[in-house]
Amino acid sequence: MKELLKQLIKAESTESCGELASAEIISAEFARRGIKSRVDTWDKNRANITAHIHSTGKKPALLFACHLDVVGPGQAKWKNPPFEAVESDGKIFGRGSTDMKGGIAASVAAICKIVNSGVKLQGDIVFTAVAGEETDSCGAEKFISEQSQFPKLQGIIIPEPTDFSIVSAHRGIFWLEISTKGKAAHGSTPHLGINAITSMRRFLNELDNYDIGVKTHELLGKCSMSVNTITGGKTLNAVPDKCVCGIDIRIIPGVNTQDIIGDFTRIFDKLKSQNPEFEAEISINRHASPLETDRNSDFVRNFCSCLGAQKTVAVGFTTDGPHFAKLGVPVLIFGPGKPEICHKPDEYIEISDLERAAQYYEQIIMYFLT
Repeated sequence: MKELLKQLIKAESTESCGELASAEIISAEFARRGIKSRVDTWDKNRANITAHIHSTGKKPALLFACHLDVVGPGQAKWKNPPFEAVESDGKIFGRGSTDMKGGIAASVAAICKIVNSGVKLQGDIVFTAVAGEETDSCGAEKFISEQSQFPKLQGIIIPEPTDFSIVSAHRGIFWLEISTKGKAAHGSTPHLGINAITSMRRFLNELDNYDIGVKTHELLGKCSMSVNTITGGKTLNAVPDKCVCGIDIRIIPGVNTQDIIGDFTRIFDKLKSQNPEFEAEISINRHASPLETDRNSDFVRNFCSCLGAQKTVAVGFTTDGPHFAKLGVPVLIFGPGKPEICHKPDEYIEISDLERAAQYYEQIIMYFLT
């Protein structure tokens, strides 16, 4: 299991490198244990991998749904190179060790152990690890759209890092790109141009007073909004004719994203009425719905009982869960690793947590499928 994780980290499945190498590593691991799998590839280096372990079919199946991709290492210095998978002090360091190749390695190890034990499964195990969770969820959407003959499911487990909390709800993503337009002019004669950065400043000043007017959610609280990117201007001696900012909005159940678009459009109209030179447009960069699994469903209650947990929790981050929820069964997020370590330099996972996760996944499979 440790060696599988190290191989996956070294595969460097960033957006630029793609997921194919990671998918092939998992496929080879399954093959060594006599388990067939299918690697679905597109665009040269993008990939999903799926394995389907058949049973007597007396019980509905379990789906383990993972993602292969990782975010880039960033500009900050790492103590250990991000893709060398260094083992030290009971930890494995590397980009993706926690998010979420540790969960992949643990679930693959549990599945292989169950299959090789010869236990008679009453329900199928389906494992998939998909592309693009960190960017556009293209792999999850592709997996779901291509399921023509799929076993009846009783639940879906996503082995994202939750530090072994059982997560039944999380916020969604609504990423917007705002562009203000201006008119270029020489820097020495700014009065002859229209400064797009100045227009953006006016919009951002208005945004400081904006609130997404939705009732606070019992578990997820309120929506959040953060301006996280901004670009404008190409040279110091020219008035910029374009400025673009990116806004990260995390949405809760009940939010109508078209209402947000309408609110922003009204802000544009207000600013244009104050200054006819103001011009702006809006585009949607990414939209992922929030997740809210019924905490009183049989699957959730049984899952908690299996692990000796009293309740599920909600988190602020987003997963592929809402996409997999389209399959019509409960989705739970449960895995090794501390979520606060994700996307940071010197990401790591405790080896003891890796081993504990494999034991939990084995326990879950036996509880639901035998």
